[in-house]
Amino acid sequence: MHILYISISGNTRAFVKRLEAYAKEQHQLNSENPLITSKEISENSPFDIEAAPFFTFVPTYLEGGNGVNSGDTEILTEVMREYLEYENNYLKCLGVVGSGNKNFNYQYCLTAKQYSEVFGFPFLADYELRGTAVDCERVYQILRKTSSN
Repeated sequence: MHILYISISGNTRAFVKRLEAYAKEQHQLNSENPLITSKEISENSPFDIEAAPFFTFVPTYLEGGNGVNSGDTEILTEVMREYLEYENNYLKCLGVVGSGNKNFNYQYCLTAKQYSEVFGFPFLADYELRGTAVDCERVYQILRKTSSN
């Protein structure tokens, strides 16, 4: 399984790295459990044509407001949107996982929900901030099930 992610504060990177470690443990227990590879997308990333299916992980950074009638403009993560648009990479995306801070109510994981709506792939899962060990297990199982369909 392959993950493309963007990490502004380091929370998404930390979660993806823990998810990779969890997948490695599961693979050692049973070789039928898939490993995870990942690629961080940033302002300095070259844009590539993705050859294989992947999952997208995005944090939520929005411009002010309440996310309902103002403030649902994506900021800081636009390079991921551009990467997905590049040569129609989004067509290979199996789904998006979002993160955020539950204190922001409706805005929680809004970027991932917007990606799902705009690109037409499913919103698969969410976790708060850096996530927990339970989140890693839950998200891994969702990715595994989705990639086998």
